Amino acid sequence: MTRYVIIGAGAAGGTLAAQTHAAGIDHVLVARGESLRAIRERGLTFSRPSGTRQVPVDVVAGPDEVELTADDVLVLTTKAQHAEAALQQWAWQPVDGGRSTAAESLPVLTLQNGLDTERAALRRFDLVYGVSIWLPGHHVRPGDVANGGPDRIGTAWIGRYPHGGADDARLDRLVADLGRLEIVTQVVDDIVRWKAAKLIGNLTNALDVLSGASGPALEDAKALLEAEAREALSAAGIRPADYTTEISVDRGQPPLPVGDYTPGNKSTWQSLARGAGSIETDFLNGEIVLLGRLHGVKTPVNARLQALVSSSAATPDAIGRHGLDDLLR
Repeated sequence: MTRYVIIGAGAAGGTLAAQTHAAGIDHVLVARGESLRAIRERGLTFSRPSGTRQVPVDVVAGPDEVELTADDVLVLTTKAQHAEAALQQWAWQPVDGGRSTAAESLPVLTLQNGLDTERAALRRFDLVYGVSIWLPGHHVRPGDVANGGPDRIGTAWIGRYPHGGADDARLDRLVADLGRLEIVTQVVDDIVRWKAAKLIGNLTNALDVLSGASGPALEDAKALLEAEAREALSAAGIRPADYTTEISVDRGQPPLPVGDYTPGNKSTWQSLARGAGSIETDFLNGEIVLLGRLHGVKTPVNARLQALVSSSAATPDAIGRHGLDDLLR
């Protein structure tokens, strides 16, 4: 029977662990620091619009506490800035007592925002499945995760990286299990295009932490960020998926407030609110800046937003430290 090794206990990883437990699917959650201690002491606190429950998920600190088998699936749910370290940590772990390694024989699912993680995974892992997921999750306290989806926990697009989706029996089984977790999933042949489409939306995550980010000026900033992104992606030969014409699944009901979760507080804001010390902006706005520099496209607004937010990520007053006028002036 398939066991899911969920690496990262944030909003995405915690939600998946709670749902695998509820569905009776074998799993183990890999956590660290205060989250690990909190979950070991009292279980995972998981809130949805239907209520809050304490979930006794199986939790470990790392690969030294897991004996991998050929039936395992690695699910990478760390933030993008931590993905490389996690891939390095898990890739060469023994499987079935040393008959092979994780990188040689186990599939890895990559749920990170941006375009970087799949390429990093493919450097080591033979079987890489990229996942672009919309998950209305919230995580600001150790061991405490909320999901605002009233009818599902998320919607996802999944495909073999760099290409492939059809006629893949393993992928069919993954999609079936995701359905048991209340994730509605569309299989796609070019996951990079779907990751790029989500990246364009994620470019505005860092705007949440700027003061004065409202009104017409906010809409101007969003438009400038997107315009730069589309030009840089086009120069790189990447055509983002079109959500208006290419989606074949129902996107579900709008998320509801639950616990500390209020729709609109995105992942960058949450990272700063819990004092994580790092954010994924280098892999969101920074990805557009990288593509621009590689292909001769100027991206000054994305570069400025990256600098403003990333330079203050480790400070206690990061939220509201800079204003929208600092970005646009």
